[in-house]
Amino acid sequence: MDNEFFDISTSLRLQLGYGIGHILNDVCASLWFTYFLVFFHLVLEFSASQAGYLMLIGQVVDAVSTPFIGYHSDHTNNSISAWYGRRKLWHLFGSACVLISFPFIFSECIGCSLTHKWAQMYYFASFILIFQIGWAAVQISHLSLIPELAEDPHVRTHLTAIRYGFTVFSNLFVYLITWAILHFTGQCDKKQIGPSDAWKFQEIMLIVLSIGTVATILFHLTITEKQARYAIPEDTRNATFHCSIFGKWLLYQVAGVYMCTRLVVNVSQVLIPLYLHRTLGLAARSLAVVPLAMYLGSLAAAGVQRLAPRSITRKLSYFIGSAFSLCGYVWIYFDTDYNFKVYFIYIVAVLIGFGGAQMLVTSLSLTADLVGENTQGSAFVYGLMSFTDKLSCGIAIALIQLYADESSAMYYRYTLSIVCGAACLLGLSFTVFLPKLTHNTFIVANDSSINASDQEEVLSEPEI
Repeated sequence: MDNEFFDISTSLRLQLGYGIGHILNDVCASLWFTYFLVFFHLVLEFSASQAGYLMLIGQVVDAVSTPFIGYHSDHTNNSISAWYGRRKLWHLFGSACVLISFPFIFSECIGCSLTHKWAQMYYFASFILIFQIGWAAVQISHLSLIPELAEDPHVRTHLTAIRYGFTVFSNLFVYLITWAILHFTGQCDKKQIGPSDAWKFQEIMLIVLSIGTVATILFHLTITEKQARYAIPEDTRNATFHCSIFGKWLLYQVAGVYMCTRLVVNVSQVLIPLYLHRTLGLAARSLAVVPLAMYLGSLAAAGVQRLAPRSITRKLSYFIGSAFSLCGYVWIYFDTDYNFKVYFIYIVAVLIGFGGAQMLVTSLSLTADLVGENTQGSAFVYGLMSFTDKLSCGIAIALIQLYADESSAMYYRYTLSIVCGAACLLGLSFTVFLPKLTHNTFIVANDSSINASDQEEVLSEPEI
């Protein structure tokens, strides 16, 4: 391995600088997935289906934006991007969109709070559209930096684990702030969330956005984007990668793993607060404490991935995560008694958090392996992965919410355990049937311009 890339990839400055680059997205995503339905349904008093439609709008915009942004991120080539870095340029654009739109989402409709809910949906949908485009730009640009900053697949896994570790810390921070604000109002021990709590969510939103803004500034000051080490020649780039990629079955298998993993992580994050509120009838305090327990489990998983030896394969890592997650969802399906509400719900939260994080880091590592040396096309690949993720999650949540208004208190118990459990099993199935591939198998198969000696070096990498 080139010593220069080894030194860059393993430096503490790089790891910390890269890790904080997604904090703004992470804190916004934590509020979006955990408290969006809670805020719109329980605080602003939209119906469950209306809140679901708004989330679907956001997920569809995000899904459509990601491949588009990924493609143009790969092809951005101007004097500004050459000086500043094309990935960082898109990251800066996305951060600006997030900051100007997100404050309006977690606030009451300005000047229209008394109008009909369907009319207010147009107001909120406009800000959701801007937010999701910006969020997608930050996500894709940040992910596509991994293959460019690290050459070795094990170092890429470390960067992915560090990235997820900061995601976990960001979520922990959001839940701690949420708990603190609910606790110090003196109303969280017995009272459930209601319309009078709107100002609390605004305070939470402003605090976490401030932290995210500082982290984004530090990221741009710390990370220096390098030129791609390997690029497909300009005259064959579209033909050999952005077109022929769709003819490879491996792409769809990895996308299936990523989609199912995100379904497990995101749907559980969305439904657990509603499950706690409606099915278990717990107080407002639990809406912060139980997700906090989930992310403590996630933090443990990120540490395990960071320290995992090279002998741990992707399949074994994903299997371990799936086993932990399934235990949690099976427990939710069969138990709702007093001891479960008071004690065991926290054990279940840790199981789900640990398993979901293990699965997510593994699926992201598989995506980085799929990109291989073709860092010129990395944003496009991550965009395709994210497209499946956002669209499937948006449709699933909208369908769940469509039938929630007239359902019983046990509705979220069954939908949470069945939907997430089924997605977990499906993702495991995709992983089991992945071929025995070597690092960069995909790009070697696609790019005939790589000479024989390059292929031998590529194929010498460890197996997945």
